[in-house]
Amino acid sequence: MRALFDGPQGIFILLLVIVMFGAKRLPDAARSLGRSIRIFKAEMEDIPAKAPEVTGDSEADTKN
Repeated sequence: MRALFDGPQGIFILLLVIVMFGAKRLPDAARSLGRSIRIFKAEMEDIPAKAPEVTGDSEADTKN
């Protein structure tokens, strides 16, 4: 399977992005994307890997 950005398709997509956003805004957009990814990764590390287990002490569990 060929990659999406191989050959002339990649050049066309790159030129399209430059025309749409402008050359001045691309570094800012890349920097902002990098910050967002770092924040997302840091937040994902704070989330516990496994949800707490439910014990059978609640009334809803005893009714069934």
